[in-house]
Amino acid sequence: MVPPSVSRPRVRDGRLLCVLGPTNTGKTHLAVERMLDHSSGMIGLPLRLLAREIYDRVVRLKGARAVALITGEERIMPPRPAYFVCTVEAMPRDREVAFVAVDEIQLCADDERGHVFTNQLVHARGREETLFMGAETIGPLLRALLPGAEFITRPRFSRLSYTGVKKLSRLPRRSAIVAFSANEVYHLAEMVRRHKGGAAVVMGALSPRTRNAQVALYQDGEVDYLVATDAIGMGLNMDIDHVAFAATAKFDGVRHRALTPAELAQIAGRAGRHMNDGTFGILAGEGEGLETAVVEQIQDHRFAPLRRLRWRSGALDFSSPRALLDSLRADSGDRRLVRCGEADDARALAALARDDAIARRAAGPAAVGLLWQVCQIPDFRKTMTEAHIRLAGQLYCRLMDHDGRLPADWVARQITPLERTDGDVDTLAHRIAHVRTWTYIANRPDWLADPEHWRARARAIEDALSDALHDRLTQRFVDRRAGLIRRRRRQGETPFVAVTAGGEVMLEGHGVGDIEALRFIPEDGVATGRMLAAARPAIRREIAARAARLCEETAEISLDEAARRLLWRGAPLARLAAGPGVLSPRVWLLAMPDLDPGPAERLRRALQGWLDGHLAAGPLAPLYGLAGALDTLPGPARGLGFRLVERLGALPRGAVAREVRALDPGQRRALRRHGVRFGEASIYLPALLKPAAVRLKLCLWAVHRQWEETPAPPPPGRVSLPAALLTADVAAIAGFRLIGAAAVRLDMLERLAGAARAAAQKGDGGGFVPDPNLAPLVGLDGAGLAAVLGHIGYVGERGEDGVLRYRRKAGAPRRRPRPPARPADPASPFASLKVLKPAGRRA
Repeated sequence: MVPPSVSRPRVRDGRLLCVLGPTNTGKTHLAVERMLDHSSGMIGLPLRLLAREIYDRVVRLKGARAVALITGEERIMPPRPAYFVCTVEAMPRDREVAFVAVDEIQLCADDERGHVFTNQLVHARGREETLFMGAETIGPLLRALLPGAEFITRPRFSRLSYTGVKKLSRLPRRSAIVAFSANEVYHLAEMVRRHKGGAAVVMGALSPRTRNAQVALYQDGEVDYLVATDAIGMGLNMDIDHVAFAATAKFDGVRHRALTPAELAQIAGRAGRHMNDGTFGILAGEGEGLETAVVEQIQDHRFAPLRRLRWRSGALDFSSPRALLDSLRADSGDRRLVRCGEADDARALAALARDDAIARRAAGPAAVGLLWQVCQIPDFRKTMTEAHIRLAGQLYCRLMDHDGRLPADWVARQITPLERTDGDVDTLAHRIAHVRTWTYIANRPDWLADPEHWRARARAIEDALSDALHDRLTQRFVDRRAGLIRRRRRQGETPFVAVTAGGEVMLEGHGVGDIEALRFIPEDGVATGRMLAAARPAIRREIAARAARLCEETAEISLDEAARRLLWRGAPLARLAAGPGVLSPRVWLLAMPDLDPGPAERLRRALQGWLDGHLAAGPLAPLYGLAGALDTLPGPARGLGFRLVERLGALPRGAVAREVRALDPGQRRALRRHGVRFGEASIYLPALLKPAAVRLKLCLWAVHRQWEETPAPPPPGRVSLPAALLTADVAAIAGFRLIGAAAVRLDMLERLAGAARAAAQKGDGGGFVPDPNLAPLVGLDGAGLAAVLGHIGYVGERGEDGVLRYRRKAGAPRRRPRPPARPADPASPFASLKVLKPAGRRA
């Protein structure tokens, strides 16, 4: 039945055939074969990508001069074509041909594009034969709307089975992962690259050139996985064994909704080709498993029939924009043909009709008709915002103001910025979407003075951008090294792996990572089982050889005090761990999965030996010498020496005053021979105040105390610092004493103490005035100097003359004076030596 508000074009009586069935039933293949059996024909397909694929196939069979390709963005029109391959929207109405076919006719029920398919269902007819192909769900409506039509139901060539939920790492080879947004496609492709070595990317927004190049990666076996949008559900034929859904819901432009079982089946049906069985499932972590009832529907191809088709009136009123909008909103008069919602072109018309400048120009049927043509330019960027509407308005105004032709200079200004091929994936995809608009415009020969020039230029830009986008997609989501390994293994060959002198691991001439010290560090995206398995034997051999050399040759090992690590040629090899004492840290190898336990332990012992020797002979040699001599020192000296070793070479004198008083002169001399200095404020080893020694002491102390980080040493050359910069522990280990608001280095503290003592002795008990040059010399102000003098036992008093003098505090410890020299015994045999003169010296 044909709705009363539309009229069918007059054609000769011809066969009307409906071929229905699920995916992989050969419906499209049948339509092409039947078209080529006729003298002329036209086929409408749901996607530009599919139209290009069928066009290339027909050209191979009939030659380029016999075939036309007509899509919104591409128009290849030889002088007298016999066959027309089109998108459904672009099927010309003024061509009478012997055969007409429309694929995926169930899209008559689609909310967005359904009215276009319904229009072809009502109007498109061939003189001799008309063929509609689609899912069985539309069968009851076709039988009601097309009385007298013949129906053929075709079974699926292969079986489709559900495999449940699978992790990405468990997906079989030749799998397609389906997502419903570009961002999700990119995210999943990145994951596949990391875990599987690479993926091809297919989306409806890609140009045919990019799409074909990506599909070739998959079909040629360079990658085993495909990540795509639901665009693959519309007749794109690839060797897919398994379809994994990343989600079972999508945003359809109006709302976020669950996919129907029929929609799931349309996509899942891409698994399996011809007689090869296929499987489908859900990607773990991205969605839940399907209900049993839904699975049975998909596997048995049983779905609820469609009850309504989308329709829009073809009887349009061009008397005014408002009249045109009203005619677009007219009802069909048939309850089975439901008026579609407001499509993009109608929304653009409504928006532009509110613009006063456009409303003034849109006067009369011709002007309104042109406005409607402009509104039908697709929004390839999928913005449907002010940007697209503004461009449509600019186009219309320039067409109206220049006798229906766009000014060439204005078109050039719009197209020229799109010629750049730099940028990332998103930038290039945006430019391609933008240039598709101009490709569509260039295919309107009445809008441009030189349409062939602009078509060629737009096509060249799109091709260049498509090639660049393919390169970016491949660089981002495909590791070609994995493809080389697959091809080698298919040929029964072992991939070639080599390690350069610098440690770079080369797999078939491509770098896969570096061996740093004794650890393999893979490049980003190389951590796949296949690639690591191919490189692992060579990596293990190289690491074992390095470990053996290191056990014998340790010249290139160094200690990083700040990181507390042993390095080999600058790369981390082992870390320091707390041992039985502060001077005896232990060596722990860093994780080395490619080194066997036996060689690893031998290496650890060799490194421990190197560390012990390095510490004993390095900047802390005096301290290690003292520690080694403790057993030879008498009791009091041994106790004081032990405490000095324990505190890394410095103690406040007041804290060990009792031990110091217990020392006899011989014990003092024994400690001095090991570099110990007995100062007025400290007992310390001056050699350990040097920067290298300080860095190493802080490292050992942090290891022993198991601190997370090694404290930064004081800046070299500084003899005093603000006390807030150092904790008490760090100050003591670094050789500083916290006094008031300052931290003073121990040797400078002793210098101040010596100067104070000398000044006090000169003062004859009346106090002394400190040398004014002394405080700046050690970086202190007057208050700082007063605090230091107070710390070492002096108190300041201001006399009647107003001068501040310092004298020793009552009860403050004094440095023990040297005993007076005893007079020589004239009877001693040594006394006579004084008068003797060495031989050979004159008297």
